[in-house]
Amino acid sequence: MRNAASVRDQTHPTIPEGEDRDTLLNYYRQMVLIRHFEEKASEMYTKARIGGYCHLNLGEEATVVGFCAGLEPSDYVYTNYREHGYALGRDISPDAVMAELFGKETGCSHGRGGSMHLFDLGRRFMGGYAIVGGELPLATGAAFAIAYRGSREVVACQMGDGTTNTGAFHESLNFAKIYSLPIIYFVVNNQYGMGLRVEQGSAVSELYRKACAYNMRSERVDGNDVLAVRDAIRTAAKFAREQHEPSLIEAVSYRFGGHSVVDPARYREKEEVQKAREQDPIPTFASRLISAGLLSEHEAHEIAEQAQRKVDATVKFADESPNSTVEAFLQGLEEYVYAPADVSMKGA
Repeated sequence: MRNAASVRDQTHPTIPEGEDRDTLLNYYRQMVLIRHFEEKASEMYTKARIGGYCHLNLGEEATVVGFCAGLEPSDYVYTNYREHGYALGRDISPDAVMAELFGKETGCSHGRGGSMHLFDLGRRFMGGYAIVGGELPLATGAAFAIAYRGSREVVACQMGDGTTNTGAFHESLNFAKIYSLPIIYFVVNNQYGMGLRVEQGSAVSELYRKACAYNMRSERVDGNDVLAVRDAIRTAAKFAREQHEPSLIEAVSYRFGGHSVVDPARYREKEEVQKAREQDPIPTFASRLISAGLLSEHEAHEIAEQAQRKVDATVKFADESPNSTVEAFLQGLEEYVYAPADVSMKGA
């Protein structure tokens, strides 16, 4: 990762008055941690320490942290398969996430899920889903349950831009609007659905406009601005809690790497990637904090070093963690996959 404060981009807004310094620095630390974590995950994948598929949040850190910061701990989060950063943003231990990528028993899904199926019920992180759009009907069903119970939680359902072309997307939005469900549909428009540009794969390239077909509130935000994303999510969550209505938020960001770790992304021009990297959300946010007198170059360097040490420690933890035994794996089929037989459906 480049020096966190090496790029000074004055095109982004200054820090608004009234923002808490510790909160802003925490956002910055989370963004830097996600960057280092994903870079390490890429390295471990190339060394065959991580198997299966592996999709990274590199370049999307402001989108990820802003999304998580706009929600309450009691809210439910559903994501797609590009979910490492979201798991970290929901305060799942970096050790548990890396151990899951390694397929270890100490992973957040006990090594059964891997990169695309991180899960933590206690933090209401309801998993990543490998099927494009697979999370939408489940998230919508959870929002229906909340509305049925009359409780105040909100469901936030993250997806990629390509998901907005699937049947599940349109069916879910239609259902959510008809039944006034407390759900936020959050589209991360990183400008490519696998190798296809958004405007090539969608008749409507401004994806937030698709919500108008369902008379649903929608908004498009700068995914490189962590505060803009946070505020959009906060507003949508307040709307869901108080008005009992769904929203669609589109955050426009950029995926620095290919669709997955094994994708060389040769379908993109070097000039395009370079231009996007000049808008890197991490050094851009550092510049804003420095300009506001909330962060120094030295502190930014220390934060980067701390993140690297933490990530290195996660690899050591994952390395030293036990693999699942055959007996434990078979037991887990009952314990982690199916609900206990004595669960009562009364009042469900």
